[in-house]
Amino acid sequence: MDKILRLAELIAGGGAVFFGGAGVSTESGIPDFRSETGLYAAKSVYGHSPEELLSHTFFIREPEIFFRYYRENLISREARPNAAHIALAELERRGLIDAVVTQNIDGLHSAAGSVNVLELHGSNLRQFCAKCGAKYTLDYVLDYAETVPKCEKCGGTVRPDVVLYEESLEDNVTREAVRRIERADTLIVGGTSLAVYPAAGLLRYFDGRNLVLINKSETPYDGEASLVIREPIGETFAGVMKIL
Repeated sequence: MDKILRLAELIAGGGAVFFGGAGVSTESGIPDFRSETGLYAAKSVYGHSPEELLSHTFFIREPEIFFRYYRENLISREARPNAAHIALAELERRGLIDAVVTQNIDGLHSAAGSVNVLELHGSNLRQFCAKCGAKYTLDYVLDYAETVPKCEKCGGTVRPDVVLYEESLEDNVTREAVRRIERADTLIVGGTSLAVYPAAGLLRYFDGRNLVLINKSETPYDGEASLVIREPIGETFAGVMKIL
């Protein structure tokens, strides 16, 4: 409880930015495909690792398998924001959280009501034609009769607006994330092992007073943190909201 109280005190001071990873969404029932279970399932069912399946090369070379994996593993229509998403949205409304920087592509932060959300890896709620750029909804891709969704305007392949392996992060999103992190007095990092680059490299831009890490396992930055919490992130933020 002392750590939860300390986190609440830091957030109450304002000027905080939240930086989150897959662990924020697992409590909403969205599996982490990088986990040991996810890796095993990908290898045994699809014959490839998640990194291969979600690479630009694989998308071009084997679009049928790419979209099968994408539909079956990266989409969860039933997922709803959990206590962490809801708390962060409320803290933003109160002016205590300046922005949410996320590696997740599920759109749950926005669904919870957060406004200043920087999606480093894009969002699977948005789809576009790789040839002409026409915009499509997720439902269009999920309900498409054929395996590989095609554009109604030009016949090009409609793909998720997410950053695949071998692709670069969007410059404008990255620049804004860097700006927010540089200006933060407190950076709260949750649900990520900080092992996925280039996103994890954003921490080097933080020069504020308080680095908080909320993760069930160790991270490379534990020794530099002002506060380390090893509890579930939803439970942690639920505790914070009871205090604030």
